[in-house]
Order: sequence, then structure tokens, then C-alpha cells
Amino acid sequence: MSITVGELLGMPHLRLRLHSGTGALDRPITWTHTTDLPEPWRWVAGGELLMTNGMPVPRSASGQEELVRQLAEHGAAALAVAEQMYAPPLTKRLTRTSEELGFPVLWIAHPMPFVAISRAVAEATLLEQSQRLIRTERIYQALQQISSHGSGLTMLTSALSRELGCDVRVCDRATGYDWYPSSAPLPEDIRVAVTERRGKLRAGVIAVPLRQDRRALLVDVPTHPDAVLVALSEPTGQPDALLLQHAATVCALALSQARLTIEHDRRTGAELLLQILDAQLAPAAARRQLAELGLPVEEAVCVAARNDDPDLLKGVHLSLWRSAVRHATAHRGGTSLTVLPDAAVPALVQALGPGGQAGVSDLIVRADRVVDAVREATWALDTARDQGTPLLRYADADPLLGPRNPTEAQALVDRVLGPVLQLPSAQSGELLATLRAFLENGRSWQRTAETLHIHRQTVLYRVRRIEQLTGRQVADTGDLAALWLALKAV
Repeated sequence: MSITVGELLGMPHLRLRLHSGTGALDRPITWTHTTDLPEPWRWVAGGELLMTNGMPVPRSASGQEELVRQLAEHGAAALAVAEQMYAPPLTKRLTRTSEELGFPVLWIAHPMPFVAISRAVAEATLLEQSQRLIRTERIYQALQQISSHGSGLTMLTSALSRELGCDVRVCDRATGYDWYPSSAPLPEDIRVAVTERRGKLRAGVIAVPLRQDRRALLVDVPTHPDAVLVALSEPTGQPDALLLQHAATVCALALSQARLTIEHDRRTGAELLLQILDAQLAPAAARRQLAELGLPVEEAVCVAARNDDPDLLKGVHLSLWRSAVRHATAHRGGTSLTVLPDAAVPALVQALGPGGQAGVSDLIVRADRVVDAVREATWALDTARDQGTPLLRYADADPLLGPRNPTEAQALVDRVLGPVLQLPSAQSGELLATLRAFLENGRSWQRTAETLHIHRQTVLYRVRRIEQLTGRQVADTGDLAALWLALKAV
């Protein structure tokens, strides 16, 4: 158990005397701290007896009042000032504030060494320090347990929550959302507390007030500037600041392990996708390996994406991991190519941020269609950039001025005339020749029939057959333009 200020004053060999704060002698002392720095309240964690040679004590009455108020607010147990050293005379305002706030101010007799007082407190709080050491050990054991079981950061924060007696999360500093996949998002006020960090710093912990007398305690996670440990304290108490620092260290180690796993998965997915695009895998093998990544081709699409911020584009895979989205992502020429479930497209768009643009292919359906899907997605992305829209699906990506390169031409042909080209070559050739003649003759049935030396009804039948296969009508201006551009692209 800790020792109180009154009990410490009762030890005659320490020769301590009370200056003010008579009604607060029951305040517990958990540790001692010595400082000669200005604003000494910035260096306490709570419960310390702050010992000083007097240099941090201001000479003005208002400064001394502020010193007592800040130490009391930051949770120090008491202030002990050495006599016959550097302290200016203590003012009546300091005394009055000490009594009003219930904050003891003590005198240390000259030449009593500070270490003697520290030893007395350490011996009196030996049991409490042992308990803290045990809890610290359990915090580090939590990391070993998740490493052996592979349960991830959620299991770690659950263990830390039990040990610290409050809800513990690891959040992304920029957004306030959980750094790791979670089914229970944080409330808005907590996300704001994380992103704005408007609170008081104490022993490396920023305390941000929340509703209902709760506080969000924020601790930076070492070596991970994008992450912050968040402990949600209850009105009845808050976790030990030193234990929070240990918890942040453990989370840093866990995040390093998670990043290694995420990067390994990213490389695996990228290598698989590039092998498929370079025709190094048979369709059956590609289908099997995509399924092993949780990407059945029947439900997957390809998304081509760009962003003016290359770092943000390269971090898309991390955002998708946080959203628990299975994917395979590769980068080519400033464009990210991602295969993922069609239902997860909104998560990718959100990860791209406001400056991102994306094009989405049709459903892949078959493993031998991955290359076509990449072409479709790239076509849709280029059209999205032309139209100034953040997201465009291939099915909606009508070209404005026609294809600009062979890749875009092939994508246009596949999209508009693909069903016709899938017919036997004799039939498809006959239909395309009829369509070309029909359009070149100003959509005149009779002139087309005369040009091809066939009956007018045959022309009508063939054009209607093309409309049925492609889903486009020659009477519609937009469909007509697409058919004409696709014929030119052939």
C-alpha cells in the first residue's frame, strides 16, 4: 500500500515540516520525483511527492498560486521545498491556494538529502511497486500470447483492456478509426479526440475530456507515427500512466509484426496478379491461387486507380486490410491494379481519398478474363479522368473521342462488339460487314442491301441481330456512336 503525506510527516528522522494544506494529509504518495525545471507539473504522472531545491518556485504571488494549482490538477501528491537553498519566500496566496485545493506544501530541513526521503517512500510502497511490476509483466506476456496464437491486435487490446481496467484501442492518428480491422467503430467524439488531441499533457499522456466525465487518454505508439494508443477512462479512476507507456510499447511491437504480415500478403498478391497479367499462369492455377487469397473470380472485379499523391496510392493495401477486404494489388506506371470483391469497391474508393479516381471492370467470372478485366478497368479509369468523375464502371464508360491507343481500342471492341465476335468467324464477319455498310450508307436499308447485293429484309434481320447481341440500338445516338467507334477500332 502507498504511504500518505501525514504518515511521511510522522517519520521523525526525515525532519519534514508542513507549511500548508493541513486538511489534505491523507493524500497517498506513490513515488518521489526531483526536478529543478520550470513548470514541473509537466513531468509528473500522478501521486508523486515533488521535491525541489526551490528553483522552479516563482517569485511572484500569482506564479506561486499557478504552481500549486497546476501540481494539484496534474495529480501530484504534494510539493516539498528544500530550506536554505534557492526558494523565494512563500507567499500568502500560495498558502491560501494550498489550503483551498487541499494540496500539501512541505519543508525539507537542510541538509536532509532527498534520497533519504525517496528511500522511505520506496520502502513504504514496496508492495504497490511489486504489484505494478507484476502488472507490467502481464502486459508484456499478452504480446507473447498473441504471437503464439496469431490472434492479432484485437486480442492484444482486449488483454490490455482487462489489465488496465478500461477500454483500450489502437487508432490511426489521421482518421481516429481503429488501426486494425474492427466490427465496433469508435464514437465520433472519441475520433475527434484522437485527431485533434486537444487535452492536457501529463507524463507523456494527453488527457482529452469526453462526455459524462470520461476521458480519452492518448499515448503515442513508439516507432509508429501513424498510430496512437487510446485508453477510455471511467469517472471513478484512470489507469496508471506508467503502465500506459508500457502498453504503448507492447502495441508498437505488435504493430511491427502486423506490418510484416500485411507486407508479405501484399507482395504475395502482387506477384500473383503480375504473373497472371504476364501469362505465366494457366487459368486453372490462377483461379485456384486467387481462391486461396479469398478472391473467387465469380464475385471479383478489377479496379484501376490513380491519385496525385503516390504515397497515398501505395498505402491502399493497408487501408483495405483495415477494412478486412481480401485483395491482390499491383502497381504499374503510376496506376494501382486491384482485384477484389465487387462489394468492396466502396472501401477502396474511400481509401483513395478525395484526390483519387478509379475505374471498375465488369465481373471477372473466369480466370482467363483477368487480363480483359484489367483492360476494362484501365479504359474506365481513363474515361473517368476525361469526364472528371471519381469513379466509373466499365459498363458506363462510353468513350468521348474514341480510343487513343491499341489497348483502349481492344477494350472498346470487347465491350461493345464482344458478343458478336464470340460467334463463329463466318457469322461475326457477316454481321460486322452488314453493320459497317449500314452505317456508311447513312442507315439506309435499301442502299445497304444494294451495296451488299442482298435482300432488304436480310439487312434488317442482321442489324436487329446485332442490336440483340450488343444491347445497343442504332436509333439511339449514344449507342450509334459507340457502335461506329467500335467498328473503327476493329
